[in-house]
Amino acid sequence: MGHPAAQTSSLLTDFLRQRGGVAIIDGGLATELERHSADLNDPLWSAKCLLTSPHLIRNVHLDYLEAGADIIITASYQATIQGFEAKGCSGEESEALLKKSVEIACEARDIYYERCQAETSDGNNDNRVLKRRPILVAASVGSYGAYLADGSEYSGNYGDEITLETLKAFHRRRVQVLAESGADLIAFETVPNKVEAQAFAELLEEENIKIPSWFSFNSKDGVNVVSGDSLVECASVAESCEKVAAVGINCTPPRFIHGLILSVKKVTSKPILIYPNSGESYDAHRKEWVQNTGVSDEDFVSHVNKWCEVGASLVGGCCRTTPNTIRAIYRTLSNRSALPL
Repeated sequence: MGHPAAQTSSLLTDFLRQRGGVAIIDGGLATELERHSADLNDPLWSAKCLLTSPHLIRNVHLDYLEAGADIIITASYQATIQGFEAKGCSGEESEALLKKSVEIACEARDIYYERCQAETSDGNNDNRVLKRRPILVAASVGSYGAYLADGSEYSGNYGDEITLETLKAFHRRRVQVLAESGADLIAFETVPNKVEAQAFAELLEEENIKIPSWFSFNSKDGVNVVSGDSLVECASVAESCEKVAAVGINCTPPRFIHGLILSVKKVTSKPILIYPNSGESYDAHRKEWVQNTGVSDEDFVSHVNKWCEVGASLVGGCCRTTPNTIRAIYRTLSNRSALPL
C-alpha cells in the first residue's frame, strides 16, 4: 500500500483527471432552500432543514447535479454538535444529524444515477444534464464564526479568548464524525483567519483523517482573508498539510478571484478551487446579503474560462449562486476541448 497522504491526495487528482482537468462545484444551498420556502432565520441556518425538511435538501442537491455539478456540498456548514445541543438534541442525536447531512447527499447522488440510467436521449432532457459521471460528496465544515451565527465568519474576529486549542476542541468531534460518515472529502469552508486554518490542519493530522479535504478562504479586499491575515500565509498552512488535497477561495466577490488565484498559485502545488458569491456582502445585523456590485450571471460565467486558464481546476458558486448559473458554467466548460462533459 502507498502512503496514506498520497492516497488521499490522489483521489482528487484522479477525479480531476477523469473530468479533463476541471470539475464543477455546486452553488448556494441556502439560497435554493429559501426558494423552496424554507425559513432559515435560525442559528442553524441551512442545517435547520436537517431537522425540519430533509427532503428539500435532497431536492436541491438533485437540482445542482442536474445542472452539471460534479461535487455537491452537504448541509452541514452551520451544523455543529454544540448548535444542535442548544436546540435540545442529545450528543448522540447531534452526531446522527451530522451523518444525516452526508446520507442525504449520497441519496441524491444515487437518485441522480437512477435518472441517468433511465435517460434514453442524448443526456440533456428538459434542460437537465443527465449524464453519468464521477460525483463527489463533500462534507462541509464551516468556521467557528458560522456557529456563532453573527456574521463572524465574514470578519474572522473571534476575540483573544478564542485560541488555537479552543478552536481544535470546538471542531474535533464534528470533524471525526464527518470523516467517518461516508463522504468522499471534507470541505473546510469560509476559513476567515490563519489560526482557524492552523486548527483544521492540526486536527487532520492529530486525528489521522483518512479522507482528503480542501481549505477555502474568503477575502473582502482581494489580498488578505477577511480577518486581515495574509491570504498567502493562510494558503501556506493548507499547502504544508499533507491531508489537504486542494486550496482556494469561496464566498468572495467575483471581481477579486483572478488576482486571488494568482496569489494562491505562488504558494501551492495543489489543485486550486474557487466558488465565489454573487458579489454581495453579508450584513450581520440585518442577517441579509446586501450591496450587490452588479455582477450578473453572464459576467460571472464569462470569467470562468479565464479563471481556469490561470490555475483554477475546481469551479462553482457560493451564496446566491443558483442552478442556472451552475448550468451556464457547465455549458461554458463543455466548450473546452479537454473537458469530457
